[in-house]
Amino acid sequence: TAASVSAEVVRVKSGTLLSPNVVAQFIGLRKKMNNYAFIDSQNLNLAIREQGWQLDFKRFRRYLEDKYAVVRAFIFLGYLVTNESLYTSLQKYGYILIFKPTLSLPDGRVKGNTDAELVLHTMIEYPNYDKAVIVTGDGDFHCLVEYLKKQGKLERLLIPNRNKYSFLLRKFRRDMAFIDDLRGKVEYK
Repeated sequence: TAASVSAEVVRVKSGTLLSPNVVAQFIGLRKKMNNYAFIDSQNLNLAIREQGWQLDFKRFRRYLEDKYAVVRAFIFLGYLVTNESLYTSLQKYGYILIFKPTLSLPDGRVKGNTDAELVLHTMIEYPNYDKAVIVTGDGDFHCLVEYLKKQGKLERLLIPNRNKYSFLLRKFRRDMAFIDDLRGKVEYK
C-alpha cells in the first residue's frame, strides 16, 4: 500500500536501498508538483548577454519543467512591435507572455520596466501554484521572495549571473541557483 511504501526504505534485488520518495516516484504515488515560474525577461536577457552568450528559451523552458516541475512559465516583457517573431516563438515554447507598453526616452533608449507586473501576477496566481520559481537578480523583488519563502511557496530563486546580482537577495543564498552554471544546458547553439 501507499502508506507502507512511504514509511520504509525498500531494498531492491541488487541490494541497493531506495528511499521512500524514489520508490513512490517509480510506482506513481508521488504527487505531481504544480509549480509556476515568473521570469524578469529584461534582467535575464541583459545578465546573460553581459556574460557573452545567448539563452536558448526553448531549452530553458524544458529545464524549468524538468528540474522544478514548472507547468506554467510567465515571462514579463516590454512590448515592441519589432519583436513579434520572438513573442510567437516564446509562446510556441510554452511561455505565457505578459506585456507592458514601452516608452521611448529622449536619448533613444526604450523603457519597459515590468517589475510591478511580475509581483502582481505572482500574487494573482498565488492560490493556483504549489511553489514559485522567480527568475531575476534584481533586488526590487526582495520583498516578494521574502514573502514567498515565509509562506513556504518559494521553490527556487534563479539568478542569471552569480557575479552580478543585488546584495538584497544574498540572504536567500540557500534558495538560489545560478543560470550561468547551466550554460551548457541552456545556451543557444
